Amino acid sequence: MTGPVAKAVILLNGEPYRGEISAEACYVICCDGAYAWAKGRVRIDENLGDFDSLEEVPEPRPLQKFPSEKEKTDGELAVDRALELGASEIIFYGGGGGREDHFLGNLHLIYKAVRAGMASAVLQLNGATIALCGKGGQKFFCRKGQTVSLLPFGGDAHIIRLQGVKYAAEDLRLCYGSTRGISNLTLSEAFSFRVKKGYVLVVINEEVV
Repeated sequence: MTGPVAKAVILLNGEPYRGEISAEACYVICCDGAYAWAKGRVRIDENLGDFDSLEEVPEPRPLQKFPSEKEKTDGELAVDRALELGASEIIFYGGGGGREDHFLGNLHLIYKAVRAGMASAVLQLNGATIALCGKGGQKFFCRKGQTVSLLPFGGDAHIIRLQGVKYAAEDLRLCYGSTRGISNLTLSEAFSFRVKKGYVLVVINEEVV
């Protein structure tokens, strides 16, 4: 891929993603061991990491090899690379399963991306879609009957005009450390809300109730 990067796709070395990966008009960064499940399935523009969990030399060959003992995960290095390339959107595949500490770290990666100014940051798992939203209006397309949860991330959050779900709200205050916002239900093929304050983690379960 050549030219400016608008959207980045990052492939992580967690549970292999089983669905379709769309790479059209995206810059695809493959992190270390993700190459084992991603090669042949999706175009890879850049391989990145310390390659401590890969038994073969990936193609295309990495621009550099990072040390295995470092302060950032390969996923965070990939976020830094996407920001360097000017991406305004980012979607991760393969970030679930396996080690719980890495999964929690991956949630912080989408938080980092949005805080750095990206308009959209999504963690696409086999069983759910997880997105991080900052201030402003948000609209998500879905299927009727999906379970959706809204959780504050990094501190308290204030949502106004939550629509398209069973438990709609005009003034929803989410306190960091509380479970309010868990298990709502979509009523149509889209739901929307506006974040007035803070950051909101949106979890859309794949299964329809």
